[in-house]
Amino acid sequence: MLMPPKKKKVNTDEWISTYGDCVTLLLCFFVMLLAASKMDTIAFEQIRTGMVREFTDRSVDTPITLLRSDLEDDLRTLNIDTTYALGSDHDGLTLDLESDIFFDNGSAILKPDSHPVLQRLITTLNNPRYSIFRFEVQGHTDDTPINTVQFPSNWELSCARASAVTRFLIENGIDPIRLKAVGLADVQPRYPNKDAHGEPIVFNRQRNRRVRLRMNPVYQ
Repeated sequence: MLMPPKKKKVNTDEWISTYGDCVTLLLCFFVMLLAASKMDTIAFEQIRTGMVREFTDRSVDTPITLLRSDLEDDLRTLNIDTTYALGSDHDGLTLDLESDIFFDNGSAILKPDSHPVLQRLITTLNNPRYSIFRFEVQGHTDDTPINTVQFPSNWELSCARASAVTRFLIENGIDPIRLKAVGLADVQPRYPNKDAHGEPIVFNRQRNRRVRLRMNPVYQ
């Protein structure tokens, strides 16, 4: 009597790989949602870049990385005779420029020497690939009191200086909807204005008198 042929074994576990891929994708999706809910732009870009690199095996330049590189080139080309600081926070990029290049002491009128600097920055910021960025212009003073008819305190002076820079940006092509002007007086110094004995630190005061440009990408 002939023996019946043996049945071929069917692998019924192949679905596990597909299921695992789906779960991984869902996990990445929820991680992105969590990062976006906290409005941490830097973290969002890092996650997005990591996912692209993982699934497509290629490197990606984020808008923040590209803009930072272009601004560094601008600042090197300008060779400005002042201290600047290009950095980042949880929202995007920050650029600090000492206000002495922009304004005379106690004034909110832009000095002619500041125009080439602002023009160069405007050319970069108006590049179409940076259209997602919004800009906040901040005016900062040191802790030296001011009390004039025009500027009763450092609040008025810092607001006027931020507005002056903002107006220049608008007059030279930056869309007003992308801009915001903020005066912060001396409440956010980068360095101590005085030493432990209460004596003024002249160099620190100079660096605290600054204009800060915050550049934040807005993802729709």
